[in-house]
Amino acid sequence: MPVLTPTASKETQSASSPQAGEKRSELIAKIPNFWVTTFVNHPQVSALLGLEDEEALHYLKRVEVTEFEDIKSGYRIDFYFDENPYFENKVLSKEFHLNESGDPSLKSTEIKWKSGKDLMKRSSQTQNTASRKRQHKEPESFFTWFTDHSDEGADGLGEVIKDDIWPNPLQYYLVPDMDDEEGEGEEEDDDDDEGEEGLEDINEEGDEDESEEDEGDDEGEEGEEDEGEDD
Repeated sequence: MPVLTPTASKETQSASSPQAGEKRSELIAKIPNFWVTTFVNHPQVSALLGLEDEEALHYLKRVEVTEFEDIKSGYRIDFYFDENPYFENKVLSKEFHLNESGDPSLKSTEIKWKSGKDLMKRSSQTQNTASRKRQHKEPESFFTWFTDHSDEGADGLGEVIKDDIWPNPLQYYLVPDMDDEEGEGEEEDDDDDEGEEGLEDINEEGDEDESEEDEGDDEGEEGEEDEGEDD
């Protein structure tokens, strides 16, 4: 998977105490599609998500990050899922450890995919098909992160979740949809154009009325002059 570098979070909300973390998790659990929206809105994580990954993440109800007593020794990330059509697991976890000698190690939950639902195999097939057709290459499945132990010294996605998303996920959940904003701006422009056209129509009608009045006045004056000549 691509190496990700965590960015500094804005006004991070501490979830270090167990009580604060539990309370926040309970509140977040009441918000529909909170975590999938947060991941999709995150600029680095979204680059790792395929369409089917997003579908599977709609069943993600809770994320927990636990730093071990000695923070330098590592951390664990737990993903809690509702019953879903993709895999049997209720919890998927990944742990990053540093032993006493400073050597890193990773371990994670084995995903028990349901028949025909292995997104990692589908991702590989999609990439092969895309390369044959010279189409845009789909990202490998987000779920390969749970099995990718190739670079134990640099778990980029884990660091992003732990240091950037987890302290204050709300900042990414609330990111506005740029397409919606552009659509609203276009509607406002259309309204302005319609308003301007309406004003132009009113002005044109006003000019026509003034012309008709002027013609009426001229005809009246000509009639008065004719009467005077007859006298």
